[in-house]
Amino acid sequence: MPREYPKYPIVGVGVVVIGPNGILLIKRIHPPGIGKWSLPGGAQEVGETVAQTAQREVFEETGINVEVLGHLDVIDSMTHDDNNRVQYHYTLIDMAARVTGGKLIAGDDAAEARWFSMQELSQLNLWSETIRIIDLAIKKYSF
Repeated sequence: MPREYPKYPIVGVGVVVIGPNGILLIKRIHPPGIGKWSLPGGAQEVGETVAQTAQREVFEETGINVEVLGHLDVIDSMTHDDNNRVQYHYTLIDMAARVTGGKLIAGDDAAEARWFSMQELSQLNLWSETIRIIDLAIKKYSF
């Protein structure tokens, strides 16, 4: 099924990874959100659990291995075109995770991968839901 103008919503998994150097974010190279910083994550594959998707996507996009701690929230992300047709529709399942290893390097779907301090996040013009989810992860898992 195509990601643009899909027949059904696509399940995506986003991951809040907080490590000793801050919050792990990637800069997207594909729409929607091309060129913007966001949580690592991507589409769930058939036969994959949400936790497996989280681990795979973080590794593919950042080179970092993680242990998934748990679920944070579910968010609807819809983008409409100029004719008000749904161009992108994702049901995003956000998870929290901690670093277990790996070496930071931008992988597929990421122009850059970087750790950001909480102070730096305010300068990135992140989606308000991303900020809310990061705050929720910090509160829920006492990072």
